[in-house]
Amino acid sequence: MFVKITVVVAAATMLVTGVWMRIDPASFAEWANWPNHEHFLHDAGVFQIGIGMMMVCALWWRDVLAVVLAGYVFTNSFHAVNHVLDRHLGGSDDDWWQLGLFSVLAAVALVLRLRVLSRRRELTRARS
Repeated sequence: MFVKITVVVAAATMLVTGVWMRIDPASFAEWANWPNHEHFLHDAGVFQIGIGMMMVCALWWRDVLAVVLAGYVFTNSFHAVNHVLDRHLGGSDDDWWQLGLFSVLAAVALVLRLRVLSRRRELTRARS
């Protein structure tokens, strides 16, 4: 029980700070005494949210590959969105679609992994 409570509390701190960085980077930068680099804070926020999400997913899914693929798909996809929304702040015009391509590949891998896990569960139920 201690481990689960710790995971929930730690995940909540990651999610709250990540959402804060993503939604109001200037306020977070002031609180943390960091430079207000909007795109950096947007990206850092998405990565924080992704870590929190993976921690929560790990409480339900017992498969490491499914957890990390789900976390990667979420985090990298929103990272790509950041690059679209923050185009005016710099970066390369190719960043968003290259990140998006890797998200699509990881999403396909996640679907395939979930199918394997589903088949394993069906076989286990059929045997019992």
